[in-house]
Amino acid sequence: MRSEVEMFQLFSDFASQDERIRISVLEGSRTNRNIPQDHYQDYDISFFVTSMDSYLENDDWLQHFGELVFVQKPEDMELFPPDFENWFTYILYFADGIKIDLSLIPLTELKNYFQSSDGLVEVLLDKDKRISQEVIATDEKYWIQKPSARSFDDCCNEFWSVATYVAKGLRRNEFLFAIDHLHNNIRQELLRMISWDIGIRQGFTFSVGKNYKFIQQHLAPEVYEKLLRTYATAGIEQTWLAFELCCDMFRDISHEVAEKLGYAYPSYDKNITAWIDNTYKKGNN
Repeated sequence: MRSEVEMFQLFSDFASQDERIRISVLEGSRTNRNIPQDHYQDYDISFFVTSMDSYLENDDWLQHFGELVFVQKPEDMELFPPDFENWFTYILYFADGIKIDLSLIPLTELKNYFQSSDGLVEVLLDKDKRISQEVIATDEKYWIQKPSARSFDDCCNEFWSVATYVAKGLRRNEFLFAIDHLHNNIRQELLRMISWDIGIRQGFTFSVGKNYKFIQQHLAPEVYEKLLRTYATAGIEQTWLAFELCCDMFRDISHEVAEKLGYAYPSYDKNITAWIDNTYKKGNN
């Protein structure tokens, strides 16, 4: 695998020699000094260009970055609509394990780009000195946010509402339906609540990472182990246990968050738990 030094030299050479490229920036995790750096991080690069069409005519120019094994072009796909109408993105995988997310952005969109940026941006090249203010990469937009009383109740409300779907799916033996709501809905609210508890204990001045990937660093080992057990969903019976554990964890942690923030804990927790027990667990058909 090529080194970071080699890759940045490659980007610098290409952008410097191509007159169509006026600005190049680095984005994403490689700009974030608050997380561990390793060889497996993507290179998220954007080129601000004077002409888009000349790049889109063919993909030969991508070979400059190495031996390609796979290319995805989100803006050229039908099934997955692109995020940005006027950009064009190449997701590139190379034989040596390097991955580059390379975006071409019209130079005219420079102002809009910085206005909508998530803050994790580092300017690599600015040929015409168009960027007047210093750009310092920050992950502040991803910091844990202290919840309002309304947000706290919304999280609880969503968890207990969708918990009924999980129970219904398990009772009907509709495993995929149940597991989808467990993984994609109520566990997301559990993770949100856990992150709030972490913020209360450690401060709302950092991020727990994309998809909560650094949350383990802020949890007691026994709590993290319990969280992992909510992912043990190999079949209906095991998923019932994981679901019940998920509910228990959410109840315990949300009680703590409510107490620490002085918020009212919702009574519908008890109502929904009883409703699930009576409707689905005790054999009503």
